[in-house]
Amino acid sequence: MVRLDGKVALISGGARGMGAAEATLFASEGARVVVCDVIDDEGKAVAEKIGASALYQHLDVTHEDDWADAVAATTAAFGKLDVLVNNAGIAESAPLVEMSLESYRRVTEVNQTGVFLGMRAVIEAMTEAGGGSIVNISSIDGMVGMHNLTSYVASKWAVRGMTRVAAMELGPRGIRVNSVHPGFIPTTLGIPDGVPEAQIHGLLDAHAEKLAPLGRTGTADDIARLVLFLASDESGYSTGSEFVADGGLTAGYPPPGSEHL
Repeated sequence: MVRLDGKVALISGGARGMGAAEATLFASEGARVVVCDVIDDEGKAVAEKIGASALYQHLDVTHEDDWADAVAATTAAFGKLDVLVNNAGIAESAPLVEMSLESYRRVTEVNQTGVFLGMRAVIEAMTEAGGGSIVNISSIDGMVGMHNLTSYVASKWAVRGMTRVAAMELGPRGIRVNSVHPGFIPTTLGIPDGVPEAQIHGLLDAHAEKLAPLGRTGTADDIARLVLFLASDESGYSTGSEFVADGGLTAGYPPPGSEHL
């Protein structure tokens, strides 16, 4: 079964990590995909690797005009728009007492305002298509707190709330809106400059082994498969819901003696 046969999807932050995994999986399941990012060379490479069923479009999610251009490019190339994955995100770490206003605003502009602009931008195109699915990538940090990540946590909680409001407002148009809350997924997001990725992955794996019941970090493909379900008609009665993929990390308190992040 080809689960997205005939559907057209727009994915922000599609050049790397979860976004690239989602774009690749969607195309393998029959979708035509518009890969969007500000990292043009890597985004074009993802689209080229996928082939004729993919298109690259430059998109700064904080710019209203870029969203209008992305939707227009999608409908011009593929005739309609059925799925939006609001995947683009950034993180900047600092204790609250040291976090600058500029840093706070930078994170919330991408993670929160970007999701707002994306949802709003696709409404008319999805309505014309007879409905659709919006998948907003939040985080487990949209459900719990995390040291040194005030701006990131605030933005991801906001995504959770906006998802519910949008689900209520857009349901009558046949547009479903759900949020996905990944746990430890080693990608380039949030890795400080100059720190080897292998070091970060090792640290995350060590914490996951102690804190997550499944005993491992997640992968971009783990999240892509969940997003695929929400983009497909298989989740046709799900809207305004939160889907957690964290290996059980937020299921409850860790065992006695486990270290906390």
